[in-house]
Amino acid sequence: MNSGTQLIQSYFPELTEKQLIQFDQLQELYEDWNSKINVISRKDMEQFYTRHVLHSLGIAKVISFQPGTIILDIGTGGGFPGIPLAILFPDTHFHLVDSIGKKITVVKDVTRTLKLPNVEAQQARAEELVRKYDFVISRAVTRMINFYPWVKGKIKREDFNEFQNGILYLKGGEVDEEMEELDKSYVVYHLDDYFKEDFFETKKVIYMPWEDKR
Repeated sequence: MNSGTQLIQSYFPELTEKQLIQFDQLQELYEDWNSKINVISRKDMEQFYTRHVLHSLGIAKVISFQPGTIILDIGTGGGFPGIPLAILFPDTHFHLVDSIGKKITVVKDVTRTLKLPNVEAQQARAEELVRKYDFVISRAVTRMINFYPWVKGKIKREDFNEFQNGILYLKGGEVDEEMEELDKSYVVYHLDDYFKEDFFETKKVIYMPWEDKR
C-alpha cells in the first residue's frame, strides 16, 4: 500500500481490501496518462492523493450516499470528484461528463482498469443532458451563478438520502459573495474540520438543496 492510500485509509478506516487496492492503483494510472496528455499539473501530481483523491472525498465527509443514488459529475476532467467517490460508494451510480473528449478517454480507461461498473463516462456539455439525478457534484468548474442554470431541471423531486436532493460543490477561498449572487439557500462545510493537511485550510463543500419542487 502506498503512502497516499495510507492517507486515505487514515480518514476512511472502513475501506475494504478491494477499495484499498483500487485507491492504490490510482496514482500509477494517472501518472501514465499524464505522460501522454496533461490531465493533472505536474506540481499537483506530487500531491496527488491530497489534492485530488482526498479532496474529492471531502464530499463523503458531508454525506454518505445511500445505495441506488444517482449522481452527475459535471466537468469531471480526469475523473474528479467522481472516480474516488465511485470507489468509496460502489452501490451509487456516477455519470461523469466533460466537454473535452481526451479527458473522458482517461476516465473510461481508469474506470475499466479499476473495474468500476458504477461509473458511466460521457463527452457532453451539461446543458445537453436530459436525465435526472439525485445529486449534482463538481469541483468548481465556474461561478455558481453560471453553474446553476446548467443543472436546472436535472435534479429529481423524490428524496431518499439524509440530505434533500441538490448540488454538492467543491470550492476554495471565499464563497459567500459568489453564493449571494444567486439568492438561494446553501450550507458551507469547511474541509479543515475533517482533514488536517494545510491544503484544506480554505477548501469547502457547498451544499445547495434543490428548491424547485414543482
